[in-house]
Amino acid sequence: MLNLRAATLAALFLFVYAFPAISQDVTLTSQDGRVEITGTLRGFDGEFYRVDTVYGELTVDSTGVQCEGPGCPNLVNFVADVTISGSSTMAEILMPALLEAFAQREGFNVERISQSVTQFEYTLTDRGTGQKVARFRFHASNSDEGFADLLADEADIAMSLREIRPREAQLGYEAGLGDMTEPNRSRVLALDGMVPIVATSNPVTAMSLNQLARVFAGKITNWKDLGGPDAPIGLHLMQPQSGLAQAAEDQLMARAKLTFADGIIRHSRNVSLVSAVSRDPFAIGIASFADSGNAKKLTLTGSCGFSLAASRRSIKTEDYPLNAPMFLYFPARRQPKLTRDFLSYTRSPSAQIVIRRAGFVDQTAEEIPINLQGDRFANAIAAAGEEVPLSELQRLIQTLGPLQRLTTSFRFQTGSSRLDAQSRSNVQQLARAVEAGHFDARRLVFAGFSDGEGPAAGNREIARKRAMAVRDAVLAAAETANPDRLNLEVVAFGEAMPMACDDSAWGRQVNRRVEVWVR
Repeated sequence: MLNLRAATLAALFLFVYAFPAISQDVTLTSQDGRVEITGTLRGFDGEFYRVDTVYGELTVDSTGVQCEGPGCPNLVNFVADVTISGSSTMAEILMPALLEAFAQREGFNVERISQSVTQFEYTLTDRGTGQKVARFRFHASNSDEGFADLLADEADIAMSLREIRPREAQLGYEAGLGDMTEPNRSRVLALDGMVPIVATSNPVTAMSLNQLARVFAGKITNWKDLGGPDAPIGLHLMQPQSGLAQAAEDQLMARAKLTFADGIIRHSRNVSLVSAVSRDPFAIGIASFADSGNAKKLTLTGSCGFSLAASRRSIKTEDYPLNAPMFLYFPARRQPKLTRDFLSYTRSPSAQIVIRRAGFVDQTAEEIPINLQGDRFANAIAAAGEEVPLSELQRLIQTLGPLQRLTTSFRFQTGSSRLDAQSRSNVQQLARAVEAGHFDARRLVFAGFSDGEGPAAGNREIARKRAMAVRDAVLAAAETANPDRLNLEVVAFGEAMPMACDDSAWGRQVNRRVEVWVR
């Protein structure tokens, strides 16, 4: 909390003293001269002024007023200016790749100008006229600083590898940024995973999530306790302010009711973490799946015999339990049109190809044939008990056998019926595909599954309600879809096809899900 406040105050100081020219008094006068608004110009998006007045912040259409004062922008040769701050992984790799692809598609020349290691900008110029049309300024830091810059009005967009924290959302609401927890205030740009890595010479190949948490809590300190050599374990993580480290704290340590041990070697860049672990045969780190280099990724196991390895498909479906969605957050105010066009482009099919080529997991829905899911059905048979009779397994096979599973899945926050962040984004992704007619005249089945705690009949009913809620959310988001062309069904199988062991919070979280199957 102190780090957040300090970063926020620092950003506010920079805003007031380092950039005094941005905030200047202007007077907006209506065409008939009857209305006059005086205040401090906070921004201009090419169409609307954003002015801080005695009545609060107002947004005014530039076509209806005359602007007077030193802060008035040039309406003819307007240059969209957007500042993006936060996750260095997103700033250094993903966003530049998307921006360059967008510029190429739109007919713009793009030039990168570096001010320092962490600060650089991309300028977009119209190829025909040579006129500069946009400037994208980047501050490559971490999730904490990205949110602090957003709160201090020093950034228009924040990049993060974690969800916004409740305190940050509250401060944003108080600062007039809107409710930053609403779906339209954030976007999952791409997907990544957190993977435990070791050197290739380390003989250990797998460990449970509980063991991994105990290792980073300092409860397990020697590799011999994990089937490895008699040697102390060296721990490596990203800096505490990093979204990747904070996501590991939320998803790994908090669920085990543990905290990170003292003495962990911290890194400011994922590449340095991977390099350090790869050189040390007794080290272990938690790294980005997309940038794990030549290090060996450990498989996550459970006491019941299930195992989960990080892969593009398991991260996309959220079957892998340590996911790290890559977020963009923006306040409740208009962005310049070209910025909005770029944000719209990031959801397009061509942008998903760019995301995949950059090494990250895209969000394009893929159909998985039944013959590639033998392990899942074998696990269903192996895990069946008294409450999952043969007739229930036969119903599952008969229902899903003729279909193909979409990689678009839906999971819920711990102890809540609210969808998690990636699933809320999946609602929008699937809704757009429905609106585009991709599933017209096709059978779309929302299949609900649960963990194994409690009676099987009750679990099936809970799974059914969740599947219905997801179906309704997708239909509500697909506003322009024609329901007459859709064939949507809801089925529930409860605990009949577990993805992970039910003896841990991680396993139960993975098992509580709604899958989408198509034919």
